[in-house]
Amino acid sequence: MTDEEADALGARLAACPKFRPLPGLRDMQGRTWEQSLLWRWSSSIDRPDIREPATKGIVLALVREAWGDPHASVWYDSEYWQSGNRWSWHAKEHSLCDYDTEAEALVAALEAAP
Repeated sequence: MTDEEADALGARLAACPKFRPLPGLRDMQGRTWEQSLLWRWSSSIDRPDIREPATKGIVLALVREAWGDPHASVWYDSEYWQSGNRWSWHAKEHSLCDYDTEAEALVAALEAAP
């Protein structure tokens, strides 16, 4: 994932009504939410970096909270999709697939939350 793609996903994540920063979340400069005094999501340096492992875990926790489903998940399926390897997400009775990255599936799952 390029920096530009990560920045675009960070912008989508920050704009999501179900999103909120939690301890450990990192921005595009590697700062944690606690370290960033100007956490405002207004520029790429302040947006969440969805490539960072701790940030992905936090977004997964937010997905589970937003859907009210402690088992909500994302997964990679290399055999099911004949068109290529794809990521999918599932929460409650909802499931969507065909995302290029785990990060994109996580952001989409949070965006789709009721």
